[in-house]
Amino acid sequence: MFMLRNVTKYLFGDGSKESIIDIPQGQLYLVRPLSPKGYSELIFKDAAASVRRTGQEYQYQLVIQRAYEEGEEELIDDEEGEDGAAETLNTEKDEKTFLLDQELHFRSEIREEGQKVLAWKDLSGDPGDVFEFVCDESIAASEVATFMMVAMKCQYERKYRKANDMATDKKLQEFDFTEQPIPSVSASASPLLESQPSSNTKAITADTSTPTRSEMAAKPLSKPKQAAIEEKPTAAPAAAWHPVSTEILSREKAELHLFDFTTSTFILQDPYVIATVSEVGKWQYWLQIEGEERAWLGQPVIADINPVFNFEYLSFIFNHYTEDGGAYSWLLRFTNQETEERFQGGLMQALWEQLNETKWMKAKDDDRQYVLDAFQDLTMKDAPDALEEEEEEVEEVEDDGQRSEHYDTDESEDDVGGEEDDGNVNSQLAVGYKHDRSFVVRGSQIGVFKHTPNNNLEFSTNIAKVQMPNGKLFSPTKVMLHAEDTNMILQNEANPNSLYRMDLEYGKVVDEWKVHEDIPVTTFAPEKKFSQMTGEQTFLGLSRNALFRIDPRLSGNKLVDSELKQYVSKNDFSAAATTEKGYIAVASNKGDIRMFDRLGINAKTHIPALGEPIIGLDVSADGRWVLATCRTYLLLIDALQKDGKNEGKLGFEKSFAKDSKPQPRRLGLQPSHVAQFQHETKLPLSFTPAKFNTGVEDKETSIITATGPFIVTWNMKKVLAGRKDPYTIKRYAEEVMADNFKFGSDKNVIVATPNEVSMVAKQSFKKPTRESIATPARVGRASGRLSSRLGLGRDEIVHSPY
Repeated sequence: MFMLRNVTKYLFGDGSKESIIDIPQGQLYLVRPLSPKGYSELIFKDAAASVRRTGQEYQYQLVIQRAYEEGEEELIDDEEGEDGAAETLNTEKDEKTFLLDQELHFRSEIREEGQKVLAWKDLSGDPGDVFEFVCDESIAASEVATFMMVAMKCQYERKYRKANDMATDKKLQEFDFTEQPIPSVSASASPLLESQPSSNTKAITADTSTPTRSEMAAKPLSKPKQAAIEEKPTAAPAAAWHPVSTEILSREKAELHLFDFTTSTFILQDPYVIATVSEVGKWQYWLQIEGEERAWLGQPVIADINPVFNFEYLSFIFNHYTEDGGAYSWLLRFTNQETEERFQGGLMQALWEQLNETKWMKAKDDDRQYVLDAFQDLTMKDAPDALEEEEEEVEEVEDDGQRSEHYDTDESEDDVGGEEDDGNVNSQLAVGYKHDRSFVVRGSQIGVFKHTPNNNLEFSTNIAKVQMPNGKLFSPTKVMLHAEDTNMILQNEANPNSLYRMDLEYGKVVDEWKVHEDIPVTTFAPEKKFSQMTGEQTFLGLSRNALFRIDPRLSGNKLVDSELKQYVSKNDFSAAATTEKGYIAVASNKGDIRMFDRLGINAKTHIPALGEPIIGLDVSADGRWVLATCRTYLLLIDALQKDGKNEGKLGFEKSFAKDSKPQPRRLGLQPSHVAQFQHETKLPLSFTPAKFNTGVEDKETSIITATGPFIVTWNMKKVLAGRKDPYTIKRYAEEVMADNFKFGSDKNVIVATPNEVSMVAKQSFKKPTRESIATPARVGRASGRLSSRLGLGRDEIVHSPY
């Protein structure tokens, strides 16, 4: 044991290596002893196993990588063509990764015939499914024993968030699962018989006693139990103290189910509970669920409960958060639709009043129905009858191999990581339409990145000082490319009545545009969706209470007085977007949306608020779809009128009839996924402004956004078809600060984390599972220092954080 610990200490100590330890040769199998799909499947005929760092502290991966015989890889490449996307898609065929977590039940054994086997649970498969790596006969038992010790230490670090040199032998034994049998990979053998190891089977383990060298290589396995140790299901937390109710809004009977993280299913907790929604203070509301024998849970009614009603299954799913940061997903099942509708009415009233601080009954009838519809699990009209066959399965790859860029702030030191010490982080992203460039704001600096033909990012240059014409530095809070991507419009939070024009050819601010003495600029947007590709000079501006055009060519104030629409009431405008024809969508912090066909007039259509502030807005080029971003969900609205005298017209062109509001589609994560997100990050949802993919002649097919370290992309066809799996995810080790599609493509996404910028293939995103949620993406870094690689002098790049 002592010798093994010393060896692994040496292996962990070399932090420059991504791989800590490897077994260079073996075969990977998937064994399904209880499944009708077939007992055993050979995944990789020739493969290597390794333990890798992930880039996130205390997180490690078990990686099984396929090895090719001489000439085999070239032959496969020739068969699959030379398309660059094919190379990305093949990554899943070549490599499988697994987060080293206690739930894998990672273990090993030496069989009677001398065969050395590593095994772990398939967390995404059926009960009993096991991956097995059968080591080549040339691999010594001592090598496997060392590999096992490394894996145990990795699991210790993940569980206890401590360095493994603090692990005691007793703590490490928590990750010893050698008593669990490993079924044979032989398809001809009886699964029931083969699942019981013979008396001569040996396990490779790490005991707490000091063994001899021969004992360390192979130690007899203790008598196994008849069945594998069952993981305990997720336990319900203690119920919170219930405040005194002043009014009952809803009180209904239901069944109560709790989402189990181990099996990824809802498990019945109580067949008879009373769910009560009540008012407990001024604009404060409470959800309490009690059974005959115990109180199950109580929590405030807030947006973070992420409510989803499904009338087909008579269910209501929501999230529950505890004071210690725990997150759970619950399901109420009602006896009939009338009961669920009554409960929905009470809960949505409480949520709407809490968000709007206005009584529910003061809202119009059709506005209330709009809110109720938005939180139902429904299918949109005019959805395609079926998806193309190739979209039934999302092709997944483990690592797209695409490169991120970061900057070493001290050129005299080795490039050992992306962590920066300049006190700033990447914050804004602007993607070029006219030229293949992306611009990333970091404090008072802007990094420029070139899009390469093979869909990577290459650092181009750094604009080291963003400063006003008077020489004072500032950090832009919003940026927009302008005039064929030759200029960038910048906003300085400290001077809201002005905007600044940066000449990107010279990399400096050359103009300060005073918009208006009395009207500050909250945000701004292009004249038309693709205006930045043209020489168009004018663009749109918003204040909290006004919508106007800005023309930089005017002398004095740049606001065009004849195209100013001001409101007497406080609308609190927050975001705007335009279509290819120049139709305008405007959203507010109140949560409502207005549609205009031009400036200076009243809105053609007003979409009521659901409650949460809208922080981002996008519109499809043709104006059919409006996409709004709130903190905990997105809202997709069909602006096309389907009936009445204005049938075929958009809400931008003609008003909807009073009884024909556009149908909302609330795009939210499944509550069970939200619970798993928070279980991993301890942070609530907080989406970045969502975007459609866009291009001059491209249809909008995908939506991209991020929350915390997760990027999420929705497939439009799946959304419109009402599919239950419309989104895929990719997790990073750090928070995603900004993201957007590459212009003219829905296949590549540009991502800015606090200290890195990268372009990733959308096909590297995965379906949300326990493993994909828990495993950060492995970010490929550029080798060497950026300064030396790009041939830039110290004066040109020393201030660059990229």
